[in-house]
Amino acid sequence: MNRISRLIDVRRLAIAAGAASFLLVSLGAQAQQRSLVTTHVPDVVASGVAPLVGHLFGDERLSLAISLPLTNQDDLDRLLRDIYDPQSPNYHHYLSVDEFADRFGTSQPDYAAVRHFAEANGLTVINTHANRMVVDVEGSAAAIEGAFHVTLGVFQHPTEGRTFYAPDREPSVIIDVPLLHVTGLDNYSIAQAKNVEALATPSEATGSGPNGSFLGSDLRAAYYGSGSLNGAGQTLGLFELGGYQIGDINTYFKNNHQTQKVPIKNELLNGAKLSCPPASCNDSEQALDIEQALSMAPGLRELIVYIGKNNVSIFSQMASDNTAKQLSCSWGWKDNESSLDPLFEEMAAQGQTVFVATGDQGSKTVADVVWPADDTYVTAVGGTVLSTASAGGAWKSESGWINSAGMPSPNNVPIPSYQQLPGVVNSTNDASSTLRNIPDVASESNAVQYVCANAQCKEHGGGTSYAAPLWAGLIAMVNQQAATNGQPTVGFINPMLYTIGTGSSYDSDFHDITTGSNGGYAAVTGYDLVTGWGSPIGADLISALAPPRK
Repeated sequence: MNRISRLIDVRRLAIAAGAASFLLVSLGAQAQQRSLVTTHVPDVVASGVAPLVGHLFGDERLSLAISLPLTNQDDLDRLLRDIYDPQSPNYHHYLSVDEFADRFGTSQPDYAAVRHFAEANGLTVINTHANRMVVDVEGSAAAIEGAFHVTLGVFQHPTEGRTFYAPDREPSVIIDVPLLHVTGLDNYSIAQAKNVEALATPSEATGSGPNGSFLGSDLRAAYYGSGSLNGAGQTLGLFELGGYQIGDINTYFKNNHQTQKVPIKNELLNGAKLSCPPASCNDSEQALDIEQALSMAPGLRELIVYIGKNNVSIFSQMASDNTAKQLSCSWGWKDNESSLDPLFEEMAAQGQTVFVATGDQGSKTVADVVWPADDTYVTAVGGTVLSTASAGGAWKSESGWINSAGMPSPNNVPIPSYQQLPGVVNSTNDASSTLRNIPDVASESNAVQYVCANAQCKEHGGGTSYAAPLWAGLIAMVNQQAATNGQPTVGFINPMLYTIGTGSSYDSDFHDITTGSNGGYAAVTGYDLVTGWGSPIGADLISALAPPRK
């Protein structure tokens, strides 16, 4: 047989094999094609409000996070109740990542099947997670359309001057493993950082920075004082959707005549880059989060900055690492809530504390910005206006910040058990008896903060973005004290916060803020929809959450 004949035979075999493979896939498609648990088509697409103007180019590269559902949900619910019930023998008996994955995650064979499904459909697996709840993939739009049986159309945004891409129908897959959600199939909602900037620093500012602006160290002094706790031995994690310039951080502490010694580790996900040139990138959120966290807990063992393109991937990595026991997020977006809630449940089961800034448009803050602050298993942080006795001095007074996002859940999250304690919902605060209410707590957010970002320093930054990392730093100090006392981390603190808030020690542990409003709601005695339970009386609240050894 000559060489040409052999090539023809090889090609015939290849064609025959391909045809057989196609037949098997086709038969499999008829037998196994299934829908995902959640929805993916934006309402404006499904209703026709957003007109179709084109089709995403087939070679456009997208990053996706494929989420898998939890198993044994009822058992997990019972376990979480026990872990946070002081009367239970399982109180604060947390799970490891492997224990959580084995009890509530997808099985190893099913997780492997999802990876193989992605690869077989021309997608590249760029990251897997120890919790077996998320598979990160990347691929062309054409490959994604084929894998999920959708067409990625380009639509005109109905309220913004831009187009967006989205699937024309609900995705379906040929795989025998149930899938929860695929994050990244659309960019209808763009994540927003929850910080603002004023034109000038208000004349009543009482900080020690330029023109009276507050330094992070001023807020540490006001809320904690001069005690010895500094977060030593603890790791704090920050959620970020962009890189930053380390020069901004160095300049911040240099200008404030402070020494920054905490090691910073950057965890890059989904092909995200650390670099953030001022000409093409805005690092204001990333920089202020770092500056605030390091100022509140200057003795941390490590600060991990998680930088990615996909919210599910970032939170899943935080949970799978289980290294940072205090986490902060100052971003908001619209996504299917079901894809994140399992990750927050995992974090609670592992003893991690998650803080999320509520937003900066007061009671009118839209659901797209609020989320994920109104998830049941995160601590939502609102804003206040702080006054100190002197520059860098003690707490003097505080009122509710007009822009503090607070309200019953705009994402219709049901009211959790900790908000059903007597006294939380009452006639004076207008809280909902059926929906999750936010915020839970608050701290200084007025536009009087000193910040170095984008290669320049200013003294009129503001937003609840400043409050979330501050609280994460405070909990690092709580966990430092707990470790010293031979106690576990405090984990998901909301049950403890609401027990304190409705108890006799409330006024000793919190500054109860009773003046100010956010437009739709007023700050009142006790819990309210502007400041939650208020701001921390640092040393006393720390001792309430992590009682000193007797």
